[in-house]
Amino acid sequence: MSSSLSSSSSSSSSNISPFTRALLAGALAGTTVDLSLYPIDTLKTRLQASTGFAASGGFRGIYAGVGSALIGSAPGAALFFVTYEGFKSQLQILRQPSDGRVLGGGGGGGGEVRGSSKSVDHMLAASAGEIAACAVRVPTEVIKQRAQAAQQPSSIAVLRFILARRSDIGVVGVWREMYRGWGITIMREVPFTAIQFPLWEGMKAWRRRQIAQTEVSALESGAFGSVAGAVAAALTTPLDVLKTRLMLAQKRQSAASMVVEIWKTSGPRAFLSGIGPRIMWISAGGAIFLGTYQWAYNSMIDIT
Repeated sequence: MSSSLSSSSSSSSSNISPFTRALLAGALAGTTVDLSLYPIDTLKTRLQASTGFAASGGFRGIYAGVGSALIGSAPGAALFFVTYEGFKSQLQILRQPSDGRVLGGGGGGGGEVRGSSKSVDHMLAASAGEIAACAVRVPTEVIKQRAQAAQQPSSIAVLRFILARRSDIGVVGVWREMYRGWGITIMREVPFTAIQFPLWEGMKAWRRRQIAQTEVSALESGAFGSVAGAVAAALTTPLDVLKTRLMLAQKRQSAASMVVEIWKTSGPRAFLSGIGPRIMWISAGGAIFLGTYQWAYNSMIDIT
C-alpha cells in the first residue's frame, strides 16, 4: 500500500510474511469498507440505472445484494493488495543498482528516489492490482448491482436467474454474463487508480518530510486516501455510469453503442448521474479502506 509499508515488509521483526500481511490486511479492509458504506453504494447504483431511481427501489431495501458483496469483498481486496505490494517491491528491486542506492521506486526509507519514478511505480502496481482484483470484483458487481436495482429480490436470486439461462446461452454464455462489463470496469478502475494512488502516496511523502518520520499514522493515511479518492471518483464518474448501465442492461451491447444510447435518451448530464453519492462513498471509503489496511498491516509487523 504505502511506500512506508513496502520498506517495512523487509523487516525481520515479524514472523508473518509480507505476502500474508497484505493478504489478511487487504481482506479486512475490503470487508470493512464494503459493509459500512453499502447503503450509499446502493443509492448510487439506483441513481445511475436507466429505469430511474424510484423504479429501481428508491430508498427501499438499501442492503439488497449485500450477500454478494460479503462474499467478494475479502478476496477481491486481498488479491489487489497482494498484487500491488508484489509489483511495487519488484519494481523497486529493478531500480536498485548493485551498490544498494535506490534510484527510483516505491521504498519509503532512505535513498535517492526520483519522484516521477515513484509515481510511475505506484500507477503500474496499482493498475496491475486492479486488473487482478477484477477477476473477483466483476461477477460480484454484476450480481450485486442487479439486486440493488431491484431486478431480482436478492443476490442468490440474481445468481439463479443467470445460471438458469444456461439452456439458452450455454456455459460460455453464462460465463460471459457473469463477466459482463469486464472491459469497461478495467477502463474505469485503471484511470481511477492512476489518479488516486500517486496522489495518496504523494501526500504521504509530503507528510513524512514535514514530520521527519519514515511513516505516517493510519489516521493520516486514511485522511489522504479520502482526499485522493474523492478527486479520482469525480473525474471517473462518466466511466462508472457507463459500467453500471452495461451491467444492468437486459442484453449485451458494446460500450460505444451504450454511450450513444445514453447521449440520445438522457443527454450528456446523465454521465454525471450519482456523482454526489459516488464522491461521498469513495471519499469515506478511501479513509476506511486505506486507514484500516495500514493499521492492520502495521499491527501484524509488531507480532513476533
